[in-house]
Amino acid sequence: MSVDLPRLLIAGTASGVGKTLISYLLIAELRARGWRVQPFKVGPDYLDASHLSQAAGRPCYNLDTWLMPPARLEAIVASACRDADLAIIEGMMGLYDGREAHSDAGSAAEIARLLQTPIILVLDAWAQARSAAAVVLGFQQFAPQLALVGVIANRVAGPGHARLLREALASSPGLPLLAAFPALDEAPWPERHLGLLPANEQALSGERLNALLALLRQSCDVEQVLTLARQAPPLATSEAEAEIVTAPGEERVRLALAYDEAFSFYYPDTLDLLRQAGAELVPFSPLRDHQLPAGCSALYLGGGFPEEHAASLAANERLRRQLAELLAAGLPCYAECGGLMYLCHHIRTASGESYPMLGVIERESILGGSYTDLRIGYRLARAQHESLLLPPGVQVRGHEFHYSRLDAGPDPAEAAYMLSSPDGQHQQPEGFARGNLLASYLHLSFSGYPEAARRFVGAARRWRQVP
Repeated sequence: MSVDLPRLLIAGTASGVGKTLISYLLIAELRARGWRVQPFKVGPDYLDASHLSQAAGRPCYNLDTWLMPPARLEAIVASACRDADLAIIEGMMGLYDGREAHSDAGSAAEIARLLQTPIILVLDAWAQARSAAAVVLGFQQFAPQLALVGVIANRVAGPGHARLLREALASSPGLPLLAAFPALDEAPWPERHLGLLPANEQALSGERLNALLALLRQSCDVEQVLTLARQAPPLATSEAEAEIVTAPGEERVRLALAYDEAFSFYYPDTLDLLRQAGAELVPFSPLRDHQLPAGCSALYLGGGFPEEHAASLAANERLRRQLAELLAAGLPCYAECGGLMYLCHHIRTASGESYPMLGVIERESILGGSYTDLRIGYRLARAQHESLLLPPGVQVRGHEFHYSRLDAGPDPAEAAYMLSSPDGQHQQPEGFARGNLLASYLHLSFSGYPEAARRFVGAARRWRQVP
């Protein structure tokens, strides 16, 4: 099938040039005009996506060709845009930066090619004028088959600087300067060790947003941006790919979803697949709620920043005791990264304080203090044992991004995965699989293995039925 969908991909010349800010403001401005804007984020990042979701008032879906096959990616776009007027896709890093140095695999360029999406290039114009035209020309000629349609210059020093940039771009066989966004006195969002603070911790105030939107209106030809979005060709999609539907007559099961400032990293496509498999997702706060929501038959502990809220998590003793008892009784539980940390005996912060957690996994999670402690990248994961989500031997794809480590690795008899780099090298055991518990530092999109959603919900349904 094909659908008419105005759309743009906001790419950058590099990381840190202002893609998220520009994408956020365009979404917020169009929403203020009455447009229903569907946001997307290229790659596995949760943090930028949280801000785009807040701007749009709807979930921001990740588009990642490592975590999901192209047909499933197209189905996600079709489903998410079913009631949207326009799609804004934020790229990652620079336009051509991805998994490999010799191809566009994993890059924003790959997504633009797959989805036939016009590209607006964002560049940091600080301390340059004519050189900006050279940069843009290089991006055009590097992959001439892509539809680069315009440029947004960020950190522009003033009207004179904007005039020089506009004349420089016009003098080459170039692209129109759609916006000359001014340099800001301070960044719109603070950062932490993994990137921007998520939107549920640091949303823009109404006053700050209005001030930024005023700058956008003064510096950007929004009507021209809309005209370029409407030039996108009809989008070919395969919407039915990886659909999971609850069998007739099966009741929905309530699945408790940890969601607050400590836990907020979830891929919307994974949550969609769980719902399609028969789950009713029931959010709760491990920081503030003293018991699990009533009637829940499974627990999903996503990633986040439990280390930043360790004292408050530890202080909620009543919930910690209840969860530990339920997990000991076999409550199905899937935990990723921050969720794994919450299951440990303790979290030790970077400053050395140690806080008690659930104690279900006999390890301490220890925060690192420098970039040498960072583990980041795509991973292959082969299931070592039958687990909550996977049969033994199945290989899935995931992503790691964390500064913490466990004081000891998993015992071989309970390791959930044999983890390796994308080329299959550097293998090591990872995670814990025991009964109805699966916990790991690895982040998965269930779109890479939709059967995981069915297995998780099936385990919840069986546990609920045990007398």
